[in-house]
This record gives sequence, C-alpha cells and structure tokens, in this order.
Amino acid sequence: MKFCSNCGAAVTFRTPPGDSLPRHVCEQCGTIHYQNPKIVVGALPVWEDRVLLCRRAIEPRYGMWTLPAGFMENQETTAQAAARETLEEACARIEVGELYTLIDVPHISQVHMVYRARLLDLGFKPGEESLEVALFREEDIPWEQIAFRSISMSLRHFFDDRRNGTWTLHTASLAPPPAEWR
Repeated sequence: MKFCSNCGAAVTFRTPPGDSLPRHVCEQCGTIHYQNPKIVVGALPVWEDRVLLCRRAIEPRYGMWTLPAGFMENQETTAQAAARETLEEACARIEVGELYTLIDVPHISQVHMVYRARLLDLGFKPGEESLEVALFREEDIPWEQIAFRSISMSLRHFFDDRRNGTWTLHTASLAPPPAEWR
C-alpha cells in the first residue's frame, strides 16, 4: 500500500503507538490501514448419498473440483455466505446446517469455513465460476482433482463421520504446501 484510501496521502509502514505489529499508517490524517485475513465460506451440499461439487472455471486451480465456496462479503453472516456462494457457483438452493470445518490457512492469510447443507432440489447447473457441477458418491469423487487441501479435508471428514454416525466440528491449521504443489 502506497497511498491512504481515506485522504490520498502517502503512507508509511510502522508500528503505531499502542499496537504490536507494523501497519500502513497515514501521517497526514492518522488513518491506520489494518490488513486482516480473508474468510472463505462454503457449503457441503448433500442429496441422499451424494455431495455436490463444482469444477472451477476460474483461477486458481482452473478445471479442478471443489465445494461451492468463496470470499465472504460485508454485511452477511457466514451461513448467508455459504448459501450465496452455492447459488452463485452451482445455481443450487440449499438449507444451511451447522458449521462443519474451520480451517486456518495462515500462510495465505485465510480462514476456510464449510457448513454442512441439504440440497433442496436437483435444479442445479454451472454458475459463472463453474465449468460443470455434479453429484458424487464417495467412491466416485475425483480425489486427485480436488482443488484445495481444505476441501479434501472437509470431504474426508464428512464421509468418515457419516460412516461413524457422529457429527462434530472439525478444526485444523494448514502448513504451506510442499514446493512441488505450488
């Protein structure tokens, strides 16, 4: 960041009084520009014994499969974000259930949250950000083509929990991927 979004003056990068981390600070108007992690919210929509996945039409990971998910918007709840992203990416209507996975991804300053959800009907189709959408049984999931580790983790927890008949909130923190994955 070079300029203040409040007044347009140049900013400096320093630790403001009373803070413990360096921030972009406007010396003209005093605005402190905080940069915080982004929240990615998604749903794990289920129809009978299958889950709904979307094949990405955007980068990163173009052509790979994922759950419907994306960045949370201002003035919405995380559950609303999960329903909106599912509608945008899969044109699918869901009933949002409980928060299912909460995964910290500190190396890219993100938090990934996935809700369990019930697909309300079979009227889904690819949205703007999807090449295709489809329902998958566990044995048919293209595991090697799942776009993100947090999605693989969420799916594996789901199928394990469904087999065990127990549902709990799963939390994790992801380390940076090996260099060959980047």
